[in-house]
Amino acid sequence: MNGVHDMGGMDGFGKVEPEPNEPVFHEKWEGRVMAMVRALGAQGAFNIDAARFYRELLPPVDYLGSSYYKKWFLAFQNMLVARGFVDADEVKAGRALKPTKAPRRGKFTVNDVERIMTRGAYSRAAPAAAKFRAGDRVRAINFHPVTHTRLPRYVRGHVGVVERDHGCQVFPDSDAIDAGENPQWLYTVVFEGTELWGRDADPTLKVSIDAFEPYLEPA
Repeated sequence: MNGVHDMGGMDGFGKVEPEPNEPVFHEKWEGRVMAMVRALGAQGAFNIDAARFYRELLPPVDYLGSSYYKKWFLAFQNMLVARGFVDADEVKAGRALKPTKAPRRGKFTVNDVERIMTRGAYSRAAPAAAKFRAGDRVRAINFHPVTHTRLPRYVRGHVGVVERDHGCQVFPDSDAIDAGENPQWLYTVVFEGTELWGRDADPTLKVSIDAFEPYLEPA
C-alpha cells in the first residue's frame, strides 16, 4: 500500500543520524513488546508480513510520531483486536475481561524460546521456472495496491537490470492478508540513480532492491 512508511526516495526528512553505542532497547517495555510479538507469532496468531502490514495501517500522525517499538506496540494491539484475541474494551481497561481465544499452536515452555527466537526460513519449492536471469533488463510494474507490498513506490515504472536470483520464496503480498504463501521468484534488481530521479541525480548512484517476480516485466 502507499503510505508514509514508504519513504524511499522522498525529501525533507533529514539525515539518518546513527546513535553511537545504541542499546538494543532504550526502555524496558520495548523488550516486552518484542517478546509478545515473537511469542504470539510463534503460536500462529499472525505471520511476519501481517505484522508489517498492520504497522503500515497506522495513521500517519501515529506512524511519524512514534518510536520504532511504539509502532510495533500500536500495530500489535490493533492486530490482536482485529483477530479476536482481545476486545477494545479490554485494551481500554488494561486487563483481560474474559478468557481469550487460544492461539493455533497452543502454549510453549521456556525450552521453546531459542527455537522461537530463530528466524524462520522463507525459501520454498518453485511452482514454475524463473522468468528472468542475471543481466535481463526489467521494468518494475506501476501499481498501487491497497494492501501490503514489498515493491517501493519510487521504483515503480522504472527500468533496472537483474543482478541476482535468490530462488523462490514466500510472497509477502499474499502472506500479509492470509491468502497463502504463494511462492514467487525473488531477484536483486539494480537501478541507475538517473533512471529513478532524472538528470539532476548523482550519475554515480545505483540503487539495488529485492523484487519478487510479479513486480517485474521485461523491458
